[in-house]
Amino acid sequence: MSTSKNMDRDNLSPQDALDILVQGNKRFIENKQQDKNFSEMREALENIQQPFAAILGCSDSRVAPELIFDQTLGDIFSVRLAGNVACRKAIGSLEYSCKYLGSKIIVVMGHSNCGAVKAACDNFEEGNITEIIKLLRPAVSEEITTLDPERNSKNSQFVANVCFFNVKKQIQNIINQSDILRDLLDKKQIGIIGAVYNFASGQVEFDLLDSTF
Repeated sequence: MSTSKNMDRDNLSPQDALDILVQGNKRFIENKQQDKNFSEMREALENIQQPFAAILGCSDSRVAPELIFDQTLGDIFSVRLAGNVACRKAIGSLEYSCKYLGSKIIVVMGHSNCGAVKAACDNFEEGNITEIIKLLRPAVSEEITTLDPERNSKNSQFVANVCFFNVKKQIQNIINQSDILRDLLDKKQIGIIGAVYNFASGQVEFDLLDSTF
């Protein structure tokens, strides 16, 4: 069911919002996506948007949240940066989505085989890309199980571990740097959860043990 037209977004709980995403991803995996009337949606959304979820994801062209979660126009407030990094501009966008548009859940979503994470694993530096890598380095440091000379992008398990830690680090950055979102979290008006999208399976694996709801 598409939330833009058929669901009372204001009465959703953070858990309801998560359930919608999980169900949508299941449809995506099974190639059973809902029919969508985009002409009708454009008309209905011309003067209003009510996204039920805000997703901080990677700008990778293969990771489109609306497709992965089988949602449509107006359902997801999508903030996308290489490495799904929670810089201040990204956090400001999430604040806007949750406080002023009424989104019920923030998902910080990494993905398998992430080029930005690989670059951080190799300590890559060039141009403005370096600014992104700086925000990913704490996750590289957090991964302490892999020893040299295996700590590089050729080690797929090391890359996967860093991706997992990076999602956790970016969630912590959001919570630490946003009074607005902390207040909404404390009031249980929103939830925040980490996830990793797997290219091979199409599945989004949510970190249910470390969610805020």
